[in-house]
Amino acid sequence: MKIGELAQRTGLAPSRIRFYERIGLLTAVERQDNGYRSYPEDAVLALRLIATGQQAGFSLDELRVLLPSDLASWEHGTLLGTLQRKIKDIEKLQAQLTENKAHLLELIAQIDAKPQDMDCATNARHVLSRTQLVDVGKAPATKPIRR
Repeated sequence: MKIGELAQRTGLAPSRIRFYERIGLLTAVERQDNGYRSYPEDAVLALRLIATGQQAGFSLDELRVLLPSDLASWEHGTLLGTLQRKIKDIEKLQAQLTENKAHLLELIAQIDAKPQDMDCATNARHVLSRTQLVDVGKAPATKPIRR
């Protein structure tokens, strides 16, 4: 099939399909005598897997490792292991985001609790002076904000 039909069937722009081909994600492409690309039926599945993988948070590099050049040669254990590692990565990210959100909510609460007789700049300095800023790998210099 030609790139226009492939684009229509997958919902991807031809430029994106050519990009995936150029970076090695889409490998089963042949050139006809006239120079046109000819895509096998498996290209539809491969492109849907790539799009689905990106929506699930996989980078293009991760997808390059995950997707075999021949979809019939997928290794069950490798696939499951990769997907399970991605879930662990997502769980770590969720934990970090939950922590970040808690810090921001605490900061908002402290800023919002500004005394009536204090101007915003003074309150900001007061709140920030109590906020713990830590360099990665170093111990905190002051006590953390109590929650």
